[in-house]
Amino acid sequence: MQPVVCQLANKSSTFTLHSAVLERDGRAVILPAPPGSGKSTLCAALMLDGWRLLSDEMALLDPRTGLLTASPRPISLKNASIDIMRRRAPDAVMGPVALDTLKGTVCHMQVSADSTARARELATPAWIIYPRYVAGAPLTLSPRPKADALLNLHRNSFNHHVHGRQGFETLADVVERCDVYDLHYSDLDEALACFARLSA
Repeated sequence: MQPVVCQLANKSSTFTLHSAVLERDGRAVILPAPPGSGKSTLCAALMLDGWRLLSDEMALLDPRTGLLTASPRPISLKNASIDIMRRRAPDAVMGPVALDTLKGTVCHMQVSADSTARARELATPAWIIYPRYVAGAPLTLSPRPKADALLNLHRNSFNHHVHGRQGFETLADVVERCDVYDLHYSDLDEALACFARLSA
């Protein structure tokens, strides 16, 4: 799929969701998840595995086109995730470690050069996946009802009150066009293999 390139969108005009977003071959996966779900760890591992990072915390959706705008910034890793990613990617650039924050120990991981270089490329939403790390659990990928996904995304929007009906209808269209899943995993390599199968 040919990349779509344009000027970066005005963030005040986008529908903003609390979610990580990554892209491969023009198709994007939206990863909404609460703190402690392992979202940032999975996001960093996917970026290292060749996915382009749009954001580890915000999905910027254009209500007019339904496309996603990138806003790549360092990935915030917390607590055990810091050592996990250091072992997986010893050459990755990591910032200083902040201890005893409200979120515990925090460190930021540099965005990949590819993600930064391609920051002006838009991406088409293709999957909405709700990840959850469950220690010792086998990997499961199960369909999630789209009505539930729509309500969840709407609740996790930062600015749905600004866009009103148009924003809700745009979000409903995105959910309808995407495959929606719950992902439970304990092994990062198994999770990466699952994403590779989805994007093949």
